[in-house]
Amino acid sequence: MPTRQQILEYIEASGQPAGKREIAKAFGLHGQDKILLKALLKDMADEGLIDIGPGRAFHKMGGVPRVTVLRVVEVDSNQAIAIPERWEAEGIPPPKLRVIERGRKSGALGVGDRFLARTEDAGKGLVAHPMKKLSKAEEQLLGVVERGENDRFWLKPVDKRIRHATLISDLGGAAPGDLVLCEASGRPPKVTARVAMVLGDPFAPKSFSLIAIHKFGIPHVFSEGVEQEANTVSALPLHADKREDLRHLPIVAIDPVDARDFDDAVWAAPDEDPANAGGFRVIVAIADVSFYVRPASALDREARKRGNSVYFPDLVVPMLPHALSSDMCSLKAGQDRAAMACHMTFDAKGAMKSWRFSRAIIRVAANIPYEDAQAAIDQNKPLSFRGGVGEGEGLLETALKPLWACWQVLAKARNKRGPLELDLPERRVVLDDAGRIMSVAVRERLDAHMLIEDYMIAANVAAAKALESRKAPVMYRVHEPPSREKLVALKEYLATYDIGFALGQVITPTIFNRLIERLEDHEARPIIMEQILRSQTQAYYSPQNAGHFGLALGSYAHFTSPIRRYSDLLVHRALVGAFDLEMPAPKGGNLPPLTSLSQEDYTHMARVGDLISQAERRAMEAERETVDRYVAAYLAEHVGEVMKTRITGVQSFGFFASVQGLGGDGLVPVSMLGAEYFTYDEAHRALIGEQTGTRYHVGQEIELRLVEADPVGGSLRFELPDGPSFAMSGAPGGRNGAKRPPRPLRRQGRPANIRHTSRKRGPVKRR
Repeated sequence: MPTRQQILEYIEASGQPAGKREIAKAFGLHGQDKILLKALLKDMADEGLIDIGPGRAFHKMGGVPRVTVLRVVEVDSNQAIAIPERWEAEGIPPPKLRVIERGRKSGALGVGDRFLARTEDAGKGLVAHPMKKLSKAEEQLLGVVERGENDRFWLKPVDKRIRHATLISDLGGAAPGDLVLCEASGRPPKVTARVAMVLGDPFAPKSFSLIAIHKFGIPHVFSEGVEQEANTVSALPLHADKREDLRHLPIVAIDPVDARDFDDAVWAAPDEDPANAGGFRVIVAIADVSFYVRPASALDREARKRGNSVYFPDLVVPMLPHALSSDMCSLKAGQDRAAMACHMTFDAKGAMKSWRFSRAIIRVAANIPYEDAQAAIDQNKPLSFRGGVGEGEGLLETALKPLWACWQVLAKARNKRGPLELDLPERRVVLDDAGRIMSVAVRERLDAHMLIEDYMIAANVAAAKALESRKAPVMYRVHEPPSREKLVALKEYLATYDIGFALGQVITPTIFNRLIERLEDHEARPIIMEQILRSQTQAYYSPQNAGHFGLALGSYAHFTSPIRRYSDLLVHRALVGAFDLEMPAPKGGNLPPLTSLSQEDYTHMARVGDLISQAERRAMEAERETVDRYVAAYLAEHVGEVMKTRITGVQSFGFFASVQGLGGDGLVPVSMLGAEYFTYDEAHRALIGEQTGTRYHVGQEIELRLVEADPVGGSLRFELPDGPSFAMSGAPGGRNGAKRPPRPLRRQGRPANIRHTSRKRGPVKRR
């Protein structure tokens, strides 16, 4: 009998229709062999290797079954592209199928979605007709291989929301301790995992970030074609004679000390117009990414797919290749760079009087870390660089002092506007050169940070208003007011602290700010600010304007970071078209000639807004989870220690606490609270001991012992300082000096020592 490969080669090379008879004759098959051939051809058709055409002749199909499970890997404008979820052909890349979503809501499928589809060859390639969208629970599992009893292997999940390990049916060459990507099969409770890819040591440098990249499906490898195009466009001439020359101005870029790219720089000076006494002229210069990344180019398609750069403590997954993101589009000191300049004039009260946009050439005087800029202003001394680049001599007087003076004016307008002011700490993970954790600390909030924020906000407002003035399309940054449901939940939450919150009033950011001011000395101030943040809606991108509630602005668009946000690139293109800022077309290289919005950009702007909003949420979750893993890894060396924490949430099964100054939520199961029965007071979000009256409530500061820190899952577990682990450890007061592992995270079923109280009924025994 011929092999599958031999049959495929014959069908492909045959100069005439190849049916069963022709195939049998070609391979000299007779009698019983023909019956076996028929069965083989049927199997090959079921496997998607061949299909039956006119006259019952077979043709090569490309390895895709007629009905199969596909996974969306790309969404370009309104067209989804999918590949087979399983692909067995060695050395042959999986085919890409265009998804035809007739009769379905436009954009129903997004990147990462799985669906059952009917496939066919449409002549110009394979297409897929979705039949049923499949649950995301059936997607791949990421975890660490562990050896169990009887030489069985288990997958310990990296997702801390998944409580149980999964039996591995096929190791696929993995060893205990390896980080692996698995395919799940079966249905609960009999789910098994098959190792599809071995990722290596989960504790090696950058592994925590790689876990997030694989878990969330973040594109992180540029194709050769995209890299080549980036190299080509980075060599384009800047056309200095066609640009406004701003190289004589002391423009500076103020960024974090560990910044990997520099996409904005600022300059300010008192306005010399006597009619605007006390006012200022400002330039916010942004890397001219639209000059390099042109509509419909390979770079553009890749940037749209990624949506934004993703920043991890140990690496960056850039939206654009490094030839652009960290080189030609990065505003490095002393280098001539193409920029889109926003020129603004403010009066003495901080109101914007005028604005204009130009394509410019700039030469940044210095890349200054926030801390260095702040120190120079506070000490009134010349710049002393610790991590900056450039010539610091004279910049205190010519650059920094005018920026700070103008900022004082802008602050007046900001305070009058009354944006939402939530002073929430940001964790910063500091690593050494080998990728080991040196510290986890709260990032200091300086005036220099707020100064740059206010200049960027002003430029974003100017961009939105400029486009509106020309009736040009705008990709707005939209932040809608909180919904009534969230406000009701916040009111109930604040009531547990005896804090009133009226629902009948018109909700503005100022109302929340006044509420926070009343909590100046309240022990729960940080947790209440966190709850106020949770009551806000998620910001998103859309061509339909609904204002920005948090910033108290009617029109707002992102203009200032086109290196790392696709939304800003679209705003730049819209400005190019609206204000006739088109640049000469490049010669050679087969690059698209235009840098303004394409018809496709305009037509599918709503769909693109949805895609990049999804990509932003994906990045935020991946970044947050990675920091949690680093915090857990840092605390793993402190297991057994008692530390100061604050209770962040209370449930019937226990409460969650966060280490003060570090973050990272950990659970204290109710089983760790001793033999006393606890009533769960849902209205006040508290656990109350029935015999002693001991209360555990949200916002409470409490000392807890860390009993477990899981870096792979990013989870922590605590107990009371004199809990079971302490009692059995041989410490003073311990019972026998024998050390045993802490109790399981959950008992079988529900905890035995918990009662539940709601406002509608009295205590009931938990079952």
